[in-house]
Amino acid sequence: MSDTLTNDHAALAGQRRQAAAEARRLKTLNTIFELRAFIALGVLIIVFSLLSDSFLTVDNLITMTKHVAINAVLALGMLLVILKGGIDLSVGSIVGLSGVIAGELLQGVHLSLFGVIAYPPVWAVVILCVAAGAVVGTVNGILVTRLNVAPFIATLGMLYVARGAALLISGGTTYPDLAGDPSTHNTGFDWIGGGRPLGLPVAIWIMIILAVLIAVLLRSTAFGRWLYATGGNERATQLSGVPVQRVKTIVYMVSGACAAMSGLIIASELTSAAPQAGDSFELNAIAAVVIGGAALSGGRGTVRGTLVGAFVIGFLADGLVILGVSTFWQIVIKGTVIVVAVILDQSQQRFQRRGAAASAVAVAAAAEPEPAAAARSDR
Repeated sequence: MSDTLTNDHAALAGQRRQAAAEARRLKTLNTIFELRAFIALGVLIIVFSLLSDSFLTVDNLITMTKHVAINAVLALGMLLVILKGGIDLSVGSIVGLSGVIAGELLQGVHLSLFGVIAYPPVWAVVILCVAAGAVVGTVNGILVTRLNVAPFIATLGMLYVARGAALLISGGTTYPDLAGDPSTHNTGFDWIGGGRPLGLPVAIWIMIILAVLIAVLLRSTAFGRWLYATGGNERATQLSGVPVQRVKTIVYMVSGACAAMSGLIIASELTSAAPQAGDSFELNAIAAVVIGGAALSGGRGTVRGTLVGAFVIGFLADGLVILGVSTFWQIVIKGTVIVVAVILDQSQQRFQRRGAAASAVAVAAAAEPEPAAAARSDR
C-alpha cells in the first residue's frame, strides 16, 4: 500500500511539474509574440544602420518619423475599427478626397449667385476637410450597422465612391501651388506639412497628440471599454446594454476623420493635391495595426503597438529607398511583411489558447488532493 501511494505521489508530482513547465513555456512564447513589433523594429534599425551610415543621423530620423506620422495617423483610426472586429478599406481614397477638397477650397469657391470668388481661411479648410472624411466614415458606419452590409464590402464600395468623388471634383487634374496668396488671405496651408514648432514637424506633433487622445479614450473612458468588449463578444456586449451600433458608427467616423487629416498633411507638404493620392494607403494602415499586435478578429490591440507597427512599415520603406532597392522589390517585401504579420497574429492566438488550456491543467493538478490524503479520507 505504501509503495502504491509513493508511486501515485511521484506520478502526480511529475504531472504538476510538466503542466507548470508547459504553461511557462507557452507564456514565454506569447510574450515574444507580444513584443514582435519591438523586436522587428530593433532588427530593422540595426540592419539598416550597418548597411548605411546615413540611416541613424538625426535629420534622417526626423524625416523618416515625419513619413511614419502620415501612416500612423491613418493606423490609429484603423486601430479603432479593427478593435471592434471590422475593417476600413476606404481610408486611402479619403486621403485623396480630402486633399482635393482642400485644393478646391484654397483655389477659391465660385459663388455665381453673388458674382464673387470666396477664399476660406486655412482653419476653415482644415475643419471642412476633416468633416468630409468623418462624413464618409459615418456612411461606412451606417452601411455596416443599419443595413447590415459586411464591413469589407461596405468600405470597399466607399473606396470607389470616395475616389470617384475626388476625380469628379478635380476633373482628374492636380491642384498646384496650394501655398496661397497673401492678397486673398488664404496663406498658411503649407505650415501643416512644413512647419516645425519646437524643432519637430507638425505631422509628428499631430501623431503624438492623436496617439495620446486615443490612448486616453481606450484606457480611461467607458467608450474604450465598450469598444474592447464589442470586439471580444459583440452579442454578449449588446445584451449587457452597451450601444453597440453607436460604437461601430463612431469608430468608422473617427477612422474617416483620421484619413482626412493624413490627406491634409500630404497636400500641405507637397503644396499640391492629386485625386490619386493615398492609393493603397489602407494596406499600410492595416499592416501597421496587425504588426503592432492587434487581432483582426477584434478585442485586442494597443496604441503603443500600432505606433511601433507604423514605425516598422515606415523605417522598412525608407531604409530600402536609402539602400537603392528597386521599387518593385519594395512592393514584394512590403506584401511579404503583411502576410508574415497575419501569420504571426494567428500563431499568437493559437499559443494563447494553448497557454490558457495549459494553465487550467496546472491549476487543476495543483488542486488535486495528495494520494496519501485521499487514502486517509477513504478510511
